[in-house]
Amino acid sequence: MSDGLIGIVRLTLLIGGVATLVTLPIAFALAWLLARGRFPGKVLLDGIVHLPLVVPPVVTGWILLLAFAPAGVLGAPLERWFGGSVLFRWTGAAIAAGVMALPLMVRAIRLSIEAVDRRLEQAASTLGAGRWRVFATITLPLAAPGVAAGAVLGFARSIGEFGATITFVSNVPGETQTLPLAIYAALQRPGGEAEVWRLAAVSVALSLIALIVSEALVRRAGRGVHVL
Repeated sequence: MSDGLIGIVRLTLLIGGVATLVTLPIAFALAWLLARGRFPGKVLLDGIVHLPLVVPPVVTGWILLLAFAPAGVLGAPLERWFGGSVLFRWTGAAIAAGVMALPLMVRAIRLSIEAVDRRLEQAASTLGAGRWRVFATITLPLAAPGVAAGAVLGFARSIGEFGATITFVSNVPGETQTLPLAIYAALQRPGGEAEVWRLAAVSVALSLIALIVSEALVRRAGRGVHVL
């Protein structure tokens, strides 16, 4: 691979990795609330979490642009506290990728939590285990394959993100230009077909590997939870 392609792949993996790591705790908390919580507005929260799946990605990117603009609800505090902005930066691309990956991660983790046999947790509680010990020794280990599957699936979604990213942080070579954006840029250039093929091949390979790993983890999660 050329140095330019290696740089694009490295940036894509960086953005996807950061997006996944930052989003995973949020996804787990939301999945736990939706799986175990009983509170008013649960249906509304579920709808908001999954909204990026059903609205056009350009709309999600536009909302992020408004929120993180210098005068936006999130952009103004960032500018005031840190003296910087995520617009046209790789950090902004990571935010867009994380937002788009969040629904898939929440869904995978929620299904894993719901599959945990509550009777195992109750049995541990009757034997004297506290709430946190039950969570750490029973719930989390049984749900771990699903959590890992959600992380891998979110990573696959992150490295393939296009619409929200280009709307939010534009297509800046070396800063926000991930594989999908590089493919789009190559398509706009006369004679760029060869580069498109190379970029597309790498993109498909990375996504396929991530999906295979995710499917293997989902199957393992299905075998790992038993009803006693």
